[in-house]
Amino acid sequence: MALLTPSRRPAAVSKEPVPPALPQRRRGSGARKQLTAWLFLVPALLVFGLFAWWPIVRSLLISFQKTNLVEPAVWVGLDNFRTLFDDPLLGTAIGNTLFFVVLGLLIGFPAPLILAAIMSTVRRGAGVYRFLVYLPVVIPPVVAILLWKWFYDPGSGLFNNVLGKIGLGPYSWLESSDSAMLSLVLEATWAGMGGAVLIYLAAMVGIPGELYEAAEVDGAGIWRRIWHVMLPQLRSVIGLLLLVQLINTVQVFTEPYIFTGGGPENSTLTVLLLIFRYAFQDGEYGQAAALSFLMVLTLALLSAVYLRATRSWSTS
Repeated sequence: MALLTPSRRPAAVSKEPVPPALPQRRRGSGARKQLTAWLFLVPALLVFGLFAWWPIVRSLLISFQKTNLVEPAVWVGLDNFRTLFDDPLLGTAIGNTLFFVVLGLLIGFPAPLILAAIMSTVRRGAGVYRFLVYLPVVIPPVVAILLWKWFYDPGSGLFNNVLGKIGLGPYSWLESSDSAMLSLVLEATWAGMGGAVLIYLAAMVGIPGELYEAAEVDGAGIWRRIWHVMLPQLRSVIGLLLLVQLINTVQVFTEPYIFTGGGPENSTLTVLLLIFRYAFQDGEYGQAAALSFLMVLTLALLSAVYLRATRSWSTS
């Protein structure tokens, strides 16, 4: 008699594919690539930390010390900050710096955009005009300032001679506290706008010509095409250059130092020039470091607020 055996059903087979195991060699190769990348990155991080972050940390430490950088430092806590806020020149320097920033935004910021818009319509000799507008950037800042110092000379200066032929002047450009800061802004605008002009020109090349043609078909004039076509297309570039301009104008030093030395009557004394006086004239490195740290903190907060405020505008 045959024995009855239970039927053997095959085991259920999962329909989900099983991912193949990665070969050990491939995983080892990926780890070696990451290690190699870090080995190439570490020297750059060390150099960046040594020359960028360590000076900031060192400046913060010195701001709590009284030192001449030769003898052992003495820890004084917040005394440097208290002395700094009691100095009446601090308010003068902050006010002058803000005045320079405002003048720079009113004069120096729109000038490159206007010049780039004009140059974008030039077809013949465009390379020559671009070379001429960028030439002031190539000239060393000290040479450019000394050249303009001769322009501003109240006796034999170029500006007074030219204006005298039409019955104007002479003007005391740098000797008067009413016009000294404006004179500095004019030179700084001339010396630094070449790079911004080229950036604007490069951005204008990327604007589709169909947008201008459609606006012209709709009857838009030159100003409406600029306002409704060109400026909206350049808003991200405008926002970036505006932030760069703010940071550069807040840190103005070369112009007031060489042109006027902060005069006349401290009318061109800026924050960075005051830091220079604290450190290299008075030997108060702690106060100079304290003001430097406050300036870095202010610029960081300004950049963060500006980027947050313009993020929606630049991406909309």
